[in-house]
Amino acid sequence: MAVTRRKSVPVVFMLAFVFICAMIQSSPLNAQGCIIAHSVGEVGGPESQGGYLQSGHFQLAFSYRHQYSFRHFVGSEEQVYRTQDGSNVRNRINLFDVTLTYQATPRFSVDANLPAEFASRRYIIPAHSIGNNPPVEITGDYGVSGAGDISFGVQGWLWNPLHQNSHNIQLGIGIQAPTGRDNLQNRLILTPGSAPIDSTADYSVQPGLGGWGIPITWTAFQSIGQRTQAYFNGSYLITPQETNGVANTPPPGFPPPAPQNAYISIADEYLAQLGFAYSMASVNGLTVSAGLREEGVPAHDLIGGNEGFRRPGYAVSFEPGVLYAFHKGNDLITANIDRAVYRNRVASVPDLQLGTHGDAAFADWLWLASFIHRF
Repeated sequence: MAVTRRKSVPVVFMLAFVFICAMIQSSPLNAQGCIIAHSVGEVGGPESQGGYLQSGHFQLAFSYRHQYSFRHFVGSEEQVYRTQDGSNVRNRINLFDVTLTYQATPRFSVDANLPAEFASRRYIIPAHSIGNNPPVEITGDYGVSGAGDISFGVQGWLWNPLHQNSHNIQLGIGIQAPTGRDNLQNRLILTPGSAPIDSTADYSVQPGLGGWGIPITWTAFQSIGQRTQAYFNGSYLITPQETNGVANTPPPGFPPPAPQNAYISIADEYLAQLGFAYSMASVNGLTVSAGLREEGVPAHDLIGGNEGFRRPGYAVSFEPGVLYAFHKGNDLITANIDRAVYRNRVASVPDLQLGTHGDAAFADWLWLASFIHRF
């Protein structure tokens, strides 16, 4: 698919940046730390000629996401004492993602996405907070890894890319299958000197959700002059099922959860990005951007029930990024470093029913990178 020859090189790379950033924004959707985090890649298909993938061509994208969540919040208030006394949960999550996209026509494309996760979770529950007699400190320190939930999608541009370069909107819909494990085991150590015991790992580090999902995606851009573009990208994962059947098992010494929290919820997830991209005049193929990113888990699902244990909340981050295109635009490297500016662990439906308000661990920084090849 060739686009109008009037399209300048700077705008070409700006388009590529906008759509690649949409692709690595996280499919469907990641939030922070204890809330949820599952995959990296998203749909997208920029090509060097006008920023669109040419009809009949493929795109292969390898994406990576890293976050270290350790700051606990109840609402928007940080529980500073958790970090100070060492009782905070520390989630270290590494997400890898492979996405293959095929541009079937100038307007419509299809893709397949396979995520994988390597994560660790560590926490120490002080003896005085449990109430056992005699007091026993509990240490949880474990790693979890595995393939995530595979998804397939179709996307379409509202305007034909052959005739529209200054602005466009892409909408997508897909299906996410529960191929990732949602009940991997971890090992708890009762110190000092106790034999370790196995229990189900926290759902925030499980590779899979445990249910089917319907990812909705969108990408929009508007050119401003020759070198600048505004963009608005996002995703929403609809999860019709209520719980995944995995028991919410507390650490030894803690009371069993209330019936409303007895099983893990299959929660919706969302992501939105808004910002500007600028093509550098001094370096051919280099584009930089700056914007805001919000991602999270709502307390109420769009479809289906809201019961089960979940940690709803969201994080807003400042998101600078960079893209470098080479080999005539057929290869691209991107990187984003996000800094959280606001975090909020909202009350879940069981929280409201029980008159409580749980906490969640959030990250300060989010690291995203990708390599894209078109052929």
